[in-house]
Amino acid sequence: MEEQTYENRPLETGNSFEDSPLMRVINQSLQGDRYVWLVVVALSLMSILVVYSATGTLAYKKMQGNTEYYLLKHGALVALSLLVMWVAHQIDYRYYAKLSRLALLASVPLLLISWRFGVNINEASRWITIPLINQSFQPSDLAKLALISHVAAMLARSQRNMQDFQQSIQPVLIWIGVICMLIGLSNISNALLLFFICVVLMFIGRVPIQYLLMLGLIGGIAVMMALMMGQRMETALSRVQKFTDTEEVHFQAQQSYIAIATGGFLGKGPGNSDQRNFLPHPYSDFIYAIIIEEYGFVGGVMVLFLYLTLLYRGVMIAANSRRVFGSLLAVGLTFSLVFQALLNMCVSVGLVPITGVPMPMLSMGGTSLLFTGLAIGILLSISRGELDPEIDQLARSSSANTEE
Repeated sequence: MEEQTYENRPLETGNSFEDSPLMRVINQSLQGDRYVWLVVVALSLMSILVVYSATGTLAYKKMQGNTEYYLLKHGALVALSLLVMWVAHQIDYRYYAKLSRLALLASVPLLLISWRFGVNINEASRWITIPLINQSFQPSDLAKLALISHVAAMLARSQRNMQDFQQSIQPVLIWIGVICMLIGLSNISNALLLFFICVVLMFIGRVPIQYLLMLGLIGGIAVMMALMMGQRMETALSRVQKFTDTEEVHFQAQQSYIAIATGGFLGKGPGNSDQRNFLPHPYSDFIYAIIIEEYGFVGGVMVLFLYLTLLYRGVMIAANSRRVFGSLLAVGLTFSLVFQALLNMCVSVGLVPITGVPMPMLSMGGTSLLFTGLAIGILLSISRGELDPEIDQLARSSSANTEE
């Protein structure tokens, strides 16, 4: 009989509402860590409210004042990401180890195509337009999720043979270097963030220190190649220079500071932002500044608390997982989402240079929302535990054949 953890067990309050057919359906359909579900629902609702407010100026510029256009579009994408999350959490997470290599192999040509022939926005070619539906697709989102999953799978298989560099470590280093370099050709900040997550994964995966130093060398080479061959050298240098300039504040940073400073303790109220009319991309890169302006210090702290709750629950899921792959994958996915959110917050408050990294589950986006939903769905699947006994049977028969 499968053991149920406290987090996965339905609430037993004796209330008739808890025993109603509706609650039974919810308990059966939304399984996994319930606190993660609560965080996701809270951030999704806040995302719809803030994006609707932040896209007002954009709607007047591009949609003749039809403000409902972006509300309906973003709401549909949020709903679709929740559907992807639900489907992903119904699948045994061990299947993703098999899919990660295929996803990586597909990511390499897609990243090259987007770099050379993709849609160029703000001097960066990161998107491929999907025919028929006319929806942009960002291959780096697929590559990031695939690399984290594949690194976790490779490290899990190599736990007993970690000293064998050629068989255990070399493939990991090659994949990290290649994918980070390809992403860095058009998005250096995302490449650096992904590289950092991989370093954390390898450290937690008990990789010897000399190989971690080697990974640092490979990462440095990959970043330099990406800057020299790619599109972001001038932009990266300019942003660092403006960040270190003590005499003049960058326009984007200045508008973000004004939004935060005028938000006060409780904010101006939903839909009352003024800086959305001046901030470039207030619905994505600087959405945290709009949140503080409209919802004040309280709103900013609440968003931070939600992400820290996700971090805590993700670490607990990793600690409770019975398999190394599940633990490493939970850590990689959780750190990727939370660190990206913290980086976005740091940009808004001026702690780091401007990066253009959106806030997961809050910023407006297409494929970024869908792949975020997929990542959280996998995390929820890990919290449920192993669902398919056939995988264990295949693993045991494979090991038995190997011994013979």
